[in-house]
Amino acid sequence: MPANAHWATGGSRITVQGRTGPRTLFVRQDGPGAGPPVTLVHGFPTSSHDWSPIVPGLAARGHRVITFDLLGFGHSDKPRRHTYSVLEQADLVEDAWRHLDIADTALVAHDYGVSVAQELLARGPARITRMAWLNGGLYPDLHRPVRVQRLLHGPLGPLLAHAVTERGFRATMRQVLGRPVPDTDLHAMWEGISHDGGRLLAPRLLRYIDERRAHEARWVPALEGYSGPTLFLWGPADPISGAHVLARIRQRVPSATVVELTGPPAVGHYPQVEAPDEVAAHLGRFLDIR
Repeated sequence: MPANAHWATGGSRITVQGRTGPRTLFVRQDGPGAGPPVTLVHGFPTSSHDWSPIVPGLAARGHRVITFDLLGFGHSDKPRRHTYSVLEQADLVEDAWRHLDIADTALVAHDYGVSVAQELLARGPARITRMAWLNGGLYPDLHRPVRVQRLLHGPLGPLLAHAVTERGFRATMRQVLGRPVPDTDLHAMWEGISHDGGRLLAPRLLRYIDERRAHEARWVPALEGYSGPTLFLWGPADPISGAHVLARIRQRVPSATVVELTGPPAVGHYPQVEAPDEVAAHLGRFLDIR
């Protein structure tokens, strides 16, 4: 995995419009400009850098690969007193697509990004050519946040955010990973979180947990009713959104392709970081189908 700063040199910052005004997002485009677009949406609390191990393989297969840092993440704007929302993130992605002249795209989403993808599907499923899901809280009642997430989401979250360190981040990550990840990779992830004071935003960003409950009646049907090709590429050893989510997926979305990264060792919450070669191969085959 490249250093976060090195990843950032390969992209640019664009100004897009959200419901609270213009915002600047970091965006990368890799692969041929005329290739079929695929948009990768990252999770909490990291950034588009999570996709860095798999982007080269997808680009080499001829895809135009678009990655963003969502608002409040990575190298995008990080307004301090902002009320962050999944709905605004979807606004910004839509306007970024407009800015990049993308009429339709395959969509790949992980963690926080699955909620953004569900909202995008609810707004306009026809422009999503195919949908791939990596571990995330697709069903609010099945989401099992780790202790530090619960604390940061609670009333003392703004105070506790000041105590979050890279060492603590690494310890939390090791709780949710199924396979070992080098410290250098975890450091690169931390660079994106801590850039421009971003570690202090966690309590505000974690509002997505409440939004999932508030919008369940809209987002779950968007997931289950999508008629395009669908892949669930899943780490079953994930304590947050692991094998217990797949059981419902198999029941409620029976037409989808489900790939369970069982190993050994089984993959956890970050498939694209823990098993990049496997994820790139599965995604590549899924995206190549015409």
